[in-house]
Amino acid sequence: MLALIQRVSHAEVKVNNTVIGSIQQGILALIGIEKTDTEKNADKLLEKILNYRIFQDEFDKMNLSLKDVKGSLLLVSQFTLVAETNSGTRPGFSTAMPPAESKILFEKLIQLAREKYSSIETGEFGAYMQVSLCNDGPVTFLLKG
Repeated sequence: MLALIQRVSHAEVKVNNTVIGSIQQGILALIGIEKTDTEKNADKLLEKILNYRIFQDEFDKMNLSLKDVKGSLLLVSQFTLVAETNSGTRPGFSTAMPPAESKILFEKLIQLAREKYSSIETGEFGAYMQVSLCNDGPVTFLLKG
């Protein structure tokens, strides 16, 4: 399971021109799910996202986590993150978990997030979405769970 996380000053996700998830300061996490991923991967990845120290402390060092700054988390499924891109000019998706199974695992990730943290917003699994954000820094990391 992969998460491309971005520290944001604000972010939102729309479906059919309607905002379905919106945050201010926090993390936008684009989530890719591979065939071999399990609930254990989801829990491990969530712990990394919530505790990864990417926010500035009083000395301007990246030393604070999302929890420390009481920021929000916007989770958006994005199967293209697990694309095979090492050859050719067209991505392959043979490592991606099939949609029905992936949806169950993504929903489990959301459930775990809501159990462990209070400020969670989400996109809509499988929907065509428009994601807008202001990357704060810019600060972006690729995490594996």
